[in-house]
Amino acid sequence: MEKNCACPPPSKGNMITILSIDGGGVKGIIPAVILSFLESKLQDLDGKDARIAHYFDVIAGTSTGGLIAAMIAAPSSDNANQPCSEAKDIVPFYLKHSPHIFPHRTGIFGWLFNILGIIKMAVGPKYNGKYLHKLINDLLGNTRMKGTLTNVVIPTFDVKRVKPIIFSTFKARSKLLKNARLADVCIGTSAAPTFLPAHYFQTVDHTGASQSFNIIDGGLAANNPTLVAMGEITKQIRQKSKEFPETEPLDYRKYLVISLGTGLPEHDIMFDARNVAKWGIFGWLGWDDTMPLLNMFFHASSDMADTDVADLFSAIGCSHQLLRIQDHNIPIRAISNDLSTENHLQQLVKIGENLLNKRLSKKECEKNNIDLVPNCRDHVTYADMLTRYAKLLSDERKLRLQNMKLDASPSTHET
Repeated sequence: MEKNCACPPPSKGNMITILSIDGGGVKGIIPAVILSFLESKLQDLDGKDARIAHYFDVIAGTSTGGLIAAMIAAPSSDNANQPCSEAKDIVPFYLKHSPHIFPHRTGIFGWLFNILGIIKMAVGPKYNGKYLHKLINDLLGNTRMKGTLTNVVIPTFDVKRVKPIIFSTFKARSKLLKNARLADVCIGTSAAPTFLPAHYFQTVDHTGASQSFNIIDGGLAANNPTLVAMGEITKQIRQKSKEFPETEPLDYRKYLVISLGTGLPEHDIMFDARNVAKWGIFGWLGWDDTMPLLNMFFHASSDMADTDVADLFSAIGCSHQLLRIQDHNIPIRAISNDLSTENHLQQLVKIGENLLNKRLSKKECEKNNIDLVPNCRDHVTYADMLTRYAKLLSDERKLRLQNMKLDASPSTHET
């Protein structure tokens, strides 16, 4: 690997690369399993120092996805060219800390603890967030949005402005949101209503001018942030950013996108109008260790973005440059965003591993142009697709590094 491992600019390559990670609380374990596999494939190609942040122009994440994005994009205190976390460290991170972020009792008093939790949500957030806040602050420290290894995009919702606030490295490098701490943004985007308290913070620029934010879970704006990331890039292109010269604002044929979901429930045991018609506030907000109202809202948000992006790439004949990995058939009990028992967390790990080995359907094969891959149409898995995308990402990075060397060569400046 080269000494300078920062992501080379897209202006030196052929593609614009995006990684997007949905929100979903403890279900962040599912995309974490996927990312660990992807990073291992990149390391097979480019060496043990390869990290996901070295290959993507933008890493977008909402809620738990925003925290994952920060973990793999914030620089390490020991090495400014390497992230503070490897992808393989994310699952152990969730397994260790989730039970403290979302305390959950089992055994003889478990049912009483759960009932008290539901009652508590009627008058305030279910969890005080203190452990999560300290954990994120310790992990990310004073790293600013502008200081990430590659561009990061994290949606939030400001309750005072009553509108989405999109924090990004692009904006942080300009006068907008310049000094926002990455930790504050991650705490805010994870503040799911009824679960965790809203987060207030201020930014102050070099002139002393301040800006205040009152933010909650970014899932209210975009639980699947793929379109948000594409929109932020489009703004940069329109503003003639040096990162994206010679690129038209709507030239989506240059985009390579990997979008990771956090799982949707089995269709045959979904609720129907006959039972939800009888629900009151406790039914909608606390059914069998799930939060139906919030989950339905976030699932709808994710699916709408998924459909819109898929339709766009299909319309321009580039479906093979979009990989959406989402499990549409997880057990209903596994959709809980805050169930942190050991059995549930291990179940989520297993769901992620099974998803890697899942065979793509005929429709998914056609969408991803699997005919381009010899002799594997009937057997291709998401692991196969990620291996294929890892090669595309590696080739793109090598092209950029080669072009940078050519530009720096004395012979290229001779007249």
